[in-house]
Amino acid sequence: MPTLRIDGYVIVSADGMLANAAHVMPDELKFEGDKQFFTAALDRADLIVHGRHSYEDQPNSPRRKRVIVTRSIAAVAPDPSNPKATLWNPAGATFEAACDHAGVHSGTAAIIGGPDVFGMFMDRYDTFWLSLAPRVRLPGGEPCFPGVPERSPQAVLAAHGLKAGEAQILDPAGGVSVTPWRRVT
Repeated sequence: MPTLRIDGYVIVSADGMLANAAHVMPDELKFEGDKQFFTAALDRADLIVHGRHSYEDQPNSPRRKRVIVTRSIAAVAPDPSNPKATLWNPAGATFEAACDHAGVHSGTAAIIGGPDVFGMFMDRYDTFWLSLAPRVRLPGGEPCFPGVPERSPQAVLAAHGLKAGEAQILDPAGGVSVTPWRRVT
């Protein structure tokens, strides 16, 4: 099976949170420039991978092939509510088996969360696109990765062999930027 390129995407607050204490992405963490960047990336992806509670909620969402990480099944199964989705339990099957079930054998898999799903791919990312909203804080929120807030998201990515590239400003008013963290080879 040809290998898929694996790219991750998240926007985080200054304190490394991707959601508030209620596990919901608040409006304060939503910026038009980041939304446009994220939407364009997902439109280019061949497969979207996320947990049961992560969803991009965009007009093109129903048209995207996806793998939903869940413990509610033994291994791999079709999602009865979405013909374009595959349910995957990592304890019962490999990621490659889930991709095979989804019919995706090449291209790019976009990993969009949540924290445990991001953590599963830490040693496999080709690029992780870390968007940062430096003026937003979410005390008691949901950390973006396992190991945050004890370490910063940047420190977690670096510890897994990824190196920061040049940041791009997505929202000048909010100071929001995205930095590509690429695998060091």
